[in-house]
Amino acid sequence: MVEIVLKKGKEKAALQRHPWVFSGALEKVKGKPENGEVVKVSAFDHEFLAYGYFNSNSRVAVRLLEWDETQIIDKKWYENRLKQAIASRQSILSEETNTCRLVFSEADFLPGLIVDKYADFLSLQILSSGIESVKNDIVEILKAELQPKGIFDKSDATARTHEGLPVENGLLWGENPPEFLEVKENGIAYHINIAEGQKSGFYCDQRDNRKILASYTKGKKVLDCFSYSGGFSLNSLASEAASITSVDSSGLAVDTLKQNVSLNKFDPAKVTAIQSDVNKQLRVFKESGELFDVIVLDPPKYAPSRSALDRAARAYKDLNRLGMLLLEKGGLLATFSCSGAVDIETFKQIIAWAALDAGKEVQIIKQFCQPEDHPVRISFSEGEYLKGLLLRVL
Repeated sequence: MVEIVLKKGKEKAALQRHPWVFSGALEKVKGKPENGEVVKVSAFDHEFLAYGYFNSNSRVAVRLLEWDETQIIDKKWYENRLKQAIASRQSILSEETNTCRLVFSEADFLPGLIVDKYADFLSLQILSSGIESVKNDIVEILKAELQPKGIFDKSDATARTHEGLPVENGLLWGENPPEFLEVKENGIAYHINIAEGQKSGFYCDQRDNRKILASYTKGKKVLDCFSYSGGFSLNSLASEAASITSVDSSGLAVDTLKQNVSLNKFDPAKVTAIQSDVNKQLRVFKESGELFDVIVLDPPKYAPSRSALDRAARAYKDLNRLGMLLLEKGGLLATFSCSGAVDIETFKQIIAWAALDAGKEVQIIKQFCQPEDHPVRISFSEGEYLKGLLLRVL
């Protein structure tokens, strides 16, 4: 096995079980490993640190996956890791919920692998060259463990280009999922489109937060921004919200939301679905003087990396300032960030700036976080990407 030797003093992160080794930490590569090959990582004095996937194309030169030197990284090793991850999600699945994340990359010691369950289908995102090299084994293990109808490859994220991998979006095994696959989450039915939908097909990371927020929406006038397939909208309808206005820039998302309203037999007269840029639409509401009781702001990732943090902070501040201005006095703002580069304290500071600019007093009444199928390793804070605040705006 090829040995990667780190520079003197660069072993601390690996010893603390952080799964990334950056290219600048490498002293010597003893051999010519292929991208995706499992290598041994050693300290400057050649003391064993961990095994990991090597990639010369990435800033993260090695993604660590095993710290026990006696382990053999073979198909059985992957089988054990996958079984462990799948078993830990069984308490989530029920007649009320048949969709969740089964494997969450570094959090489940499988860096670069995301597996989502949607009813009887699986959606995979393969984001590292190491997982790409064992893709066939992964598929065989998932088939044996879960007996899905089909396994779909949704590896179309830009992260693959950083690994020198082409994007993929197609069937890996079994049946193609139907154009609109029905799944259930907390008793609410959704039609999702795995092939054409965002990310892996559905945002199951907001499962708990949708249910929590819905408890505040009975009899309320709700604005759901970046509504996608309608998670917050549908949960609010189930909790007897007075009206819902849903805004998304995607025509497919708006059409899917309307289908989901019908699928659950909710009153379509309560729902106004608007295809528009959210920031533009918020300004339209402001100019018309329209106000809401509850507003949800769940934007896409504004800060894909720390280098984009300043620009993202300005975008978050402007978005939240507009949201605050559209609330009735004492109204609630549920605001989220899915940018890993924005930690919760930074996010709170951005919200404070937004409140100052809006001339509003704001109280934090609840914090939102990731659900249990998106666990965070204590040694890998980067995995804690989703954070949110429920604010009372006075």
